[in-house]
Amino acid sequence: MDRNLSKSTHSLIALAVLVGVVILMMVACQKEAPPTADLTPYPLQAPRGLDADFAKWIPADNPLTVAKVELGKKLYFDPRLSVDGTVSCATCHNPTFGFSNGVQFSAGHKGQLGDRNSPTVINRLYSTVQFWDGRAASLEEQALGPVQNPVEMANTLDGMIANLDKISGYKPEFKRAFGTEEITPDRVAKALASFERTLLSANSPFDRFQEGETEAISESAKRGFMVFMGKGACNECHPAPLFTDEQFHNIGVGMDRENPDLGRFKVTNEEKDKGAFKTPTLRDITETYPYLHDGSGKTLQEVVELYDRGGTPNPWLDAKIKPLKLTKQEKADLVEFLKTLTCTSIKIEEPVLPQ
Repeated sequence: MDRNLSKSTHSLIALAVLVGVVILMMVACQKEAPPTADLTPYPLQAPRGLDADFAKWIPADNPLTVAKVELGKKLYFDPRLSVDGTVSCATCHNPTFGFSNGVQFSAGHKGQLGDRNSPTVINRLYSTVQFWDGRAASLEEQALGPVQNPVEMANTLDGMIANLDKISGYKPEFKRAFGTEEITPDRVAKALASFERTLLSANSPFDRFQEGETEAISESAKRGFMVFMGKGACNECHPAPLFTDEQFHNIGVGMDRENPDLGRFKVTNEEKDKGAFKTPTLRDITETYPYLHDGSGKTLQEVVELYDRGGTPNPWLDAKIKPLKLTKQEKADLVEFLKTLTCTSIKIEEPVLPQ
């Protein structure tokens, strides 16, 4: 009988140990379980005139979610990313000016001026390389560039994180977007890039004309479209639907100066890239003045005149840039066509920033 009790006791002890091990494993698994973020997909919709196939343009490691877009919008408008809390992304890429800023050179930290015009950020969903010289391979990489530029936000990544860490209101925002409250440069970049990918502009008068609304643009604009596609050959570098080939060309802007900006050459160190800059989109063109990489084109008429005379001669002038010999009427019609590429459907209200 004692032997049987002993066996029962051993069995109970073994069972208790087993149950204990199972409980410990369950607790451990709970502690090690990955954090959960709000993965609700952002309902992105392409306006008329743009490619609705978004999947190929959104990185696998940064899916577009509502939480990230909302966080990115706040970060975009928040000057506290800068060293002294005075400069935000929206300072140089203002919705009021088609996400550029209406001046030749933007004023950054302590009023310092850059040496290139602020390009628009619309339709960047469809783009890979960023900046006028293409030095950033993605929107995520581009997002942190201005933060560290001494002329723009004049901060460091550590300094930016220190600033944001002081703002308790951001903690739940990051947790919702990424699963934990931790604020990192990578997460800031992903949130900013997510918001910028939602800034889509199309459904312009020209898009409506292309879909059969013959009265959507004027007769002058229709003639200008023929110049754009024919004698002007503008579509070779500004093809629809984005009206940019996302490539780099030297059209001679600034190359007659003593120390010209060599553009793409500074990135590649290839002789052929001297003075070459990325083709800007013509979408929302009436909102994104002044024009060209150095903001030297004050009006569309000035830019048309530049192309009509074949750019500014220099050893690296793009082979496509040649005198067009347009008539006065053709130039006027071309400008009228360009105006039809502007859409005012992007309505962005500044968000309430976390305190």
